[in-house]
Amino acid sequence: MAEGWGRKIFGGKVQVYSAGIETHGLNPLAMQVMAEVGIDISAQVAKLVTDLPVSHFDLVITVCGHAHEHCPLFSGGTEVVHYGFDDPPFLAKNETDPEVILGHYRRVRDEICDYIQTLNQGGS
Repeated sequence: MAEGWGRKIFGGKVQVYSAGIETHGLNPLAMQVMAEVGIDISAQVAKLVTDLPVSHFDLVITVCGHAHEHCPLFSGGTEVVHYGFDDPPFLAKNETDPEVILGHYRRVRDEICDYIQTLNQGGS
């Protein structure tokens, strides 16, 4: 979701990539709630940092505690910032009501949007 928001909010002003320390595939509920706000992330794929087409980053933002704790070291003055978000699959794992489940995804989707908008305004 963060990559989708980053591409939408920044347009072509910056290169936005998303990668993890593990790959789990693209979550269909994340695709659904992003489509609700007009952002198609269906072409995105789960990837590792080593899969990205570049090796130098000006800014790396970790969005979950596990990634932050196991984030690889980056050289060349890369700024690493942690801004944690709740994990929608974890929040929804014991839920049975589809609307409650989607509510977790929508809340986190909107929180990610709000945070990325602050980056677009120069804050971090």
